[in-house]
Amino acid sequence: MRNRTLVLACAALALVSSSGAALGQEIGWERFSAELELGPTWQSKNDVQIPNTEAGTRFSLADLVGSGPYLAGRLYVTWNISERHSIRALLAPLSYTKPGTFDESVDFAGTSFDPDVSTDATYKFNSWRLGYRYRLLRSEHFRWWIGFTAKIRDAKIRLEQPGKAAEDTDVGFVPLLNLGLEYRPARRLYLLLDVDGLAGGPGRAIDGALKIGYDLSHRWSLAAGYRAVEGGVDIERVYNFAWFNYAVASVSFRF
Repeated sequence: MRNRTLVLACAALALVSSSGAALGQEIGWERFSAELELGPTWQSKNDVQIPNTEAGTRFSLADLVGSGPYLAGRLYVTWNISERHSIRALLAPLSYTKPGTFDESVDFAGTSFDPDVSTDATYKFNSWRLGYRYRLLRSEHFRWWIGFTAKIRDAKIRLEQPGKAAEDTDVGFVPLLNLGLEYRPARRLYLLLDVDGLAGGPGRAIDGALKIGYDLSHRWSLAAGYRAVEGGVDIERVYNFAWFNYAVASVSFRF
């Protein structure tokens, strides 16, 4: 009798577990997920003036070194605390060093750079973020999220000519709001809009992506789409506004 009870209990536990797994597969929710995104990016705008006074010359890095493309990537790691609350971390490095030639003299960060001389330009804008998201809505076809993101900006602009160089670096904190929308016209197919952004005061920061994805399985997904990163700052010490356009592809794993 005891053995029969044990067998029935194990069977009931297995049934509950399998039902929970099936439900989890149906709703596509797991405790952790990771997404690796890669693709080329082009700078359609990257205007610089340091300092943002008469002592500095405003110039375009896009005109100096070209629009690209440059290879870029990012990694998202998400912890779903519950079905409504989640924490998401982002590692998004971006940098390049390219040669170019100025058409006229440029004063940058206390140094004068000559025209018609090969100039190496370095641009770095690494973004490290940690955010919280709350799921407002979940239906058969839609999911909505809102949240906030704490961003650490690690930026550098450097110019170098034979015998001289100058650079400006900046590491700072930027608060952002987050908005996410997922639409599923079919069980495995989805459209995703994901935006971190905030504008006001002397600057703004916007990072948004629109992607179409397909679930290969309960754990693996592929997606592709477009990402735009735009923003900058206008203060006395520095003026820099840039716009980068990305063609992206990503792979996601849930566990």
